[in-house]
Amino acid sequence: MTIFETIILAIVEGLTEFLPVSSTGHLVITQALLGIESTPYVKAFTVMIQFGAILAVVLLYYKRFFDFSIPADLQSPDIPQWRKTVGRFRFYLMLIVGLIPAVILGLLFDEWVDKMLGSVLVIAINLVIGGIVMLFIDEWVKHGTKSRLSYKNALMIGLFQCIAMFFPGMSRSMSTIVGGMAVGLNRETAAEFSFFLAVPTMFGASVLQVIKFWKSGEMAVLQGNMLSLVVGNVVAFVVAMIAIKYFIRYIQRHSFRAFGIYRIIVGGALIIALSAMSLVII
Repeated sequence: MTIFETIILAIVEGLTEFLPVSSTGHLVITQALLGIESTPYVKAFTVMIQFGAILAVVLLYYKRFFDFSIPADLQSPDIPQWRKTVGRFRFYLMLIVGLIPAVILGLLFDEWVDKMLGSVLVIAINLVIGGIVMLFIDEWVKHGTKSRLSYKNALMIGLFQCIAMFFPGMSRSMSTIVGGMAVGLNRETAAEFSFFLAVPTMFGASVLQVIKFWKSGEMAVLQGNMLSLVVGNVVAFVVAMIAIKYFIRYIQRHSFRAFGIYRIIVGGALIIALSAMSLVII
C-alpha cells in the first residue's frame, strides 16, 4: 500500500468514524475504488488507524476523561465516603459497563464478524437500512431531554453498539447514537457518549489486531509497514478532530435526515453497481 493510498484511507476513516454513515462501509468502498487488495495487513491497517481517531476524542474531551472530582449529586455530607470515591470514577465505570456487551459478543463471534466484513453486498444493504432509520429516527424516538447517563443507560447503549458489529455498514456511531436517544438522552449527549464509548472499543480492536499478528508469527509485517501506520494514525487524528467539532455543531441545529439520505444514495448506488458488474459477493 502506497503512502498516497494510506493518506486517502486515513482521511476517510477520520471523516466517517464518528458520523452515522459507517466508516467500515466507506473504507471498503474506497479500497475498491483505489484497487487496494484486501490483504491481512490492509484489514489490520483499517482497524489500527482508528487509534488516531480515538486520540482526537481524548484530546477534545480531555476534561471529561481526566476529571476525578466528586459529582455534584454526591457532595452531600450525608452520602457515605465510599460512594463519593466510586463517584470520582463514574465516567470510566460508565464506559466499562457500555463496553461489556461488545467484549463478550466480540470474543464469541470474532470469526463470523470478520466474514461479514468481507461482504460488500451486506455492507451496501445495511447502509440503506441504516439510512432509512436516520430519516425517521427523530419521529420514532421522542426528543430526549436527559444529559446524564445511568449505568442502565450505558449498558443499553453498549447493546446497541453490537448491532454494528453483526451488521457491517450499519455504523457503530449510528447504532450508539440511536441507542442513546432511545433511552432518553438528548442528541448531543447521545453523540458525545458515542464518541467516548468508541475510545475503549476501538482501542481494544487495535490491540486485538496486534495480538492476531503476534500469534500468527507475522509481526514483521506490521514492523515493515510502520511508516504507513504512523502516517495513517496522524492523518486520521487530524481529520477526526475537525469532523467531531463540525458534527456536534450540526446536530445541535439539524436533524439526522441528511445523513439518512446520504446513506441511501451511497448504499443504493453500490447495490446497483454490484448488480451491473455481476460482482455480488454474499
